[in-house]
Amino acid sequence: MSQDKFDLGGVVVATALAFTEDASAPAGLAVDHEKYAAHCKWLIDNGCRGVGPNGSLGEYSSLTDEERRQVVRTAVGAVAGRGLVVAGVHGVGSHQAVHWAQCAKEDGADGVLLLPPIVYRANRSEILDHYKAVNEVGLPIMVYNNPLDTKVDLTPDIIAELARLDNVVAVKEFSGDVRRVLEIKELCDIDVIAGADDLLFESLVAGAVGWFAGYPNAFPREAVELYDLITSGQIDEARTLYEHLVPIFRWDSRTEFVQAIKLSIDVAGESYGGPTRPPRGPLSAEQAQIVRRDTQRALDYCAGRN
Repeated sequence: MSQDKFDLGGVVVATALAFTEDASAPAGLAVDHEKYAAHCKWLIDNGCRGVGPNGSLGEYSSLTDEERRQVVRTAVGAVAGRGLVVAGVHGVGSHQAVHWAQCAKEDGADGVLLLPPIVYRANRSEILDHYKAVNEVGLPIMVYNNPLDTKVDLTPDIIAELARLDNVVAVKEFSGDVRRVLEIKELCDIDVIAGADDLLFESLVAGAVGWFAGYPNAFPREAVELYDLITSGQIDEARTLYEHLVPIFRWDSRTEFVQAIKLSIDVAGESYGGPTRPPRGPLSAEQAQIVRRDTQRALDYCAGRN
């Protein structure tokens, strides 16, 4: 692979996106670029390897085209070369994905995160054509396997075929099957990146080399510590920390993960989560109570360790 030196080790955070009330904006919520930039800087300041704008957690599907492009520019400016910017370039077809990848390249992103075609359940040849088209843009590509949302499962044999493309360097594995880590590594030379926060420990122990993460939006210091403990072989200490974080991490694999993570950011109080844009509405009162409880328990445990 021509991009085999593109190192995705560490904690790259799929960033939540800040909104502010604005009657003239879609659904009455405008992107708050000042708060979003501050959030990106805060993540890097706390040891995260990079940020991932325009992922599902960044609510890319509810943004206008202009907003979506400006979010990447804001992230690039905020990180200012101190870490990676891996931009989501998902689209219903390769014409859209190629467009967003070209924009990401022009705007200074270091790499892209790419789902198979969204909405449409693509077959094998259509999947390969989709990635081949974006491969031509020339940025490093992290393939994103999320069969829960896309209904397309990028099985290890498909990943192995995609890994032959010059610019495909990694796969964010979110199938929920930790066995995939070793299966993929047996078939091809590609970096496997942990995608589900509540399988992080198991994925890294099995050989994943990075974490494209959700809950580090609220717990960046603890997330980086957890990653470092596991990858340095301090397994017992890592397991103890993980056991106290995983109850809240489990929200990363639930339908309401965006709302939950934003609420946890606000409960933690060091950055800004705020509201979500439709179609996402607020958590139910019961859900919010659980998120607040589990977030506070994690915060209390981490504070007690210091």
